[in-house]
Amino acid sequence: MRDRDTWELREENCCVYAVKGRRPKMEDRFSVIQDKETGISLYGIFDGHGGEFAADFAEKHLFKGLLKKLQAVVQDKSKENKLTEEFARLLTKEILEVDMELLIKVKAARNVAGTTALVAIVYKNRLIVANVGDSRGVICDAKGNTIPLSFDHKPIQLKECRRIREAGGFISFNGVWRVAGILATSRALGDFPLKDRNLVIACPDILTFDLADLNPKFMILATDGLWDTFNNEDAVAFMKDNINSDSYKGARSLVMQALKNGSMDNVTVLVVTFPESDQS
Repeated sequence: MRDRDTWELREENCCVYAVKGRRPKMEDRFSVIQDKETGISLYGIFDGHGGEFAADFAEKHLFKGLLKKLQAVVQDKSKENKLTEEFARLLTKEILEVDMELLIKVKAARNVAGTTALVAIVYKNRLIVANVGDSRGVICDAKGNTIPLSFDHKPIQLKECRRIREAGGFISFNGVWRVAGILATSRALGDFPLKDRNLVIACPDILTFDLADLNPKFMILATDGLWDTFNNEDAVAFMKDNINSDSYKGARSLVMQALKNGSMDNVTVLVVTFPESDQS
């Protein structure tokens, strides 16, 4: 279902629930591809700002090219022993290429839109997560522990602040710390006025995980509308209490609780469950 206020998706081991919330427009997007032929699954969350254009573009274009390249790597027996490294390389390359394509579009239209990107690839026991911006992922392992899958790119962070200042920019406080007093995340796709000066970059951080070691119960990918009112541990604990046998109801309850807690943003929550049989 896709209307202007509420979006949802229900699949066998994946569900999404998203609401516009208290914002005038719904600028969040998501993408899910589960390729049964190769066993590759792609999950993505895109939190747009300055309009819907950039998040729309990322949703429609990022996974199409990426899946074909991942399929080719899986079928190449010579790369069988370094699949994780190849997946991470291709994921980084594809994100940067989509950002370049997006920048051409937004410059031509004089559109200032941008978007975060949080992407997870699951293949057999491998989990590769790429993060650009301040959407965030967490996983609940077999013992119920909370494992972070990404770390927010905020301009107040020392590494990000130093890079921005070396590029000739500044950060200032306007409700939250912002790049050039404008943007609350220091990495994003699009944002061409800030991107041209290298104040904002699209280079993702990549983290890799062995699912056989984690033996996870579920994974949460969500836009910052959730994380504005939940920390990692509280989100996992809430999902554990509400997921039962229906992850969709758990995702929906988590979104609605974020609104009750006072979230002022769009809220999108994507939940992936991991049956034990999938990790053999």
